[in-house]
Amino acid sequence: MKRIPQPAEHYDNKLLAIDEQICSLLQQRKAISNNNPGVPPDDALANWAEQYEIYPDFLYQLFGIMRYENLFKAKIEPKGFRKHLPVLKSIEISERLYSITSIRQYDNASIVPLHIDWDELLDDSNELRSERNRTSFELSISEQYDCRMDRGGGSTGHRTYNFIVSPPLPDETSGIELVFKEFSDSLKEMSTGLEIIINL
Repeated sequence: MKRIPQPAEHYDNKLLAIDEQICSLLQQRKAISNNNPGVPPDDALANWAEQYEIYPDFLYQLFGIMRYENLFKAKIEPKGFRKHLPVLKSIEISERLYSITSIRQYDNASIVPLHIDWDELLDDSNELRSERNRTSFELSISEQYDCRMDRGGGSTGHRTYNFIVSPPLPDETSGIELVFKEFSDSLKEMSTGLEIIINL
């Protein structure tokens, strides 16, 4: 996510030491919570709001945004297309075919497209169509790779989700395991329990 410019007409330098302490406390909070902090209970927020004379809704928003720090992580944009790697791997789960047909290789990243196909007659239900449009996926490979879903889209009976992987996968991909987890929300907080494992 790109940083939104903020007005910088005034900053009281007497705040520098306090602001640095806030950053230090944020780092401690991340370490203790193992990057899964949640939001403090409502009664705690109400007590702190009263004790420290801070608006309760402001506190809720402040703690809430800490859950989404990863959204602000610098994103790698693929550059320098090199080649397509043919893959042709698939797995069928609950009448849906999940497949990887190829991987696009760039100088600084790889793009892994996950294709999902199903009987298009199932799309007659508006409820099912709406549910599929809200679905998102997360890709994990190993700690060595940073993976993020770039975009997704589709039509009747088909959807594709593109994942940017950095650093790029090796051209020889045999032995690499791709693990896709499905979520029913775009912020990836509500897991559906579906896990697709594709071994290259």
